[in-house]
Amino acid sequence: MVTIKDVAREAGVSVATVSRVLNGSGPVSVPTGDRIREVAGRLRYVPHGGARSLITRKTNTLGVLLPDLTGEFFSEVIRGMDATARHHGFHLLLSRSHADRHGIETAMRAMRGRVDGVVAMSPDLDADSMRNFPPMLPVVVLCSAPRGDGADSLTIDNYTGSKAMVTHLIALGHTRIAIIRGAPRNYDAAERIRGYRLALHQAGITPDPLLAPEGGFTEAGGYSAGLELLKLKVRPTAIFAANDSMAIGALSALRESGVRIPEDIAVAGFDDIPLARYMNPPLSTVRVPTYDLGTRAVEILLHGVEHKNDHTRRRERVPTEIVIRRSSGDGLTKRAPPALPA
Repeated sequence: MVTIKDVAREAGVSVATVSRVLNGSGPVSVPTGDRIREVAGRLRYVPHGGARSLITRKTNTLGVLLPDLTGEFFSEVIRGMDATARHHGFHLLLSRSHADRHGIETAMRAMRGRVDGVVAMSPDLDADSMRNFPPMLPVVVLCSAPRGDGADSLTIDNYTGSKAMVTHLIALGHTRIAIIRGAPRNYDAAERIRGYRLALHQAGITPDPLLAPEGGFTEAGGYSAGLELLKLKVRPTAIFAANDSMAIGALSALRESGVRIPEDIAVAGFDDIPLARYMNPPLSTVRVPTYDLGTRAVEILLHGVEHKNDHTRRRERVPTEIVIRRSSGDGLTKRAPPALPA
């Protein structure tokens, strides 16, 4: 394996000079710099990342802790993160963390010294709880309660999007609207329920607890919840699922039971994953700019890395919009009201 000493000997310079040229860390004459780069290329010298990180105290790697690494939502988030990280010369170290706080803490400790910062998503996290993690490690809390100033936070405007979609269903004449709830203790799920309830309240409709089965954010959960709603003596005329995966599961349950969509029951979801538009019928949903969510999370994290975590904490919210397709009964597209301040 070619070492930096081999490059220095071949180029006729010191190891320190080679290091300055390859790291861009100091003044070196243009001819000397060109000669060193030519020798390094000819010898196919690759700097040792571990050794470099000991000197620079940077790994050029960002940690990402997500509750899941599968599914279209997470794959789009990761795609946005990876493109942005690579554009700035960083790599990603991904981990599927356990949902509980202990799992997050264990994963964070395992990443210490290996990454320059972390994007973390967990129902048990908020910006204030980050105070208990390694000091000086920049952290962006993603899709969790934006409380405190222990870390930067980035959330989705779940509340406004949910309220807009349910308001749309009410405008179509629906008064018995079910919601398939997401995972318990989940910030996104709670905010989507809040928007649902406020839309009903403003229309003078009392929420029916029988119309709120839990689906756990999975297709299987949505399928089971759909069957549960069909067993009611008085069925809903519309179903709003707190994410598209559950909406797709519910669509399958309704079709298998001979229910016409949207003639008998209208269906809407949340996220606008790529598959939503290809369902039969195409799914009305609340669009989240998922790729941009990943992009912005990394941009915020890199700002913290650049300022060595000594910066004013950022608290941002990504806006949503509703996209109306055939599953809810018409072909119009409406935008959600402007996002409220975080």
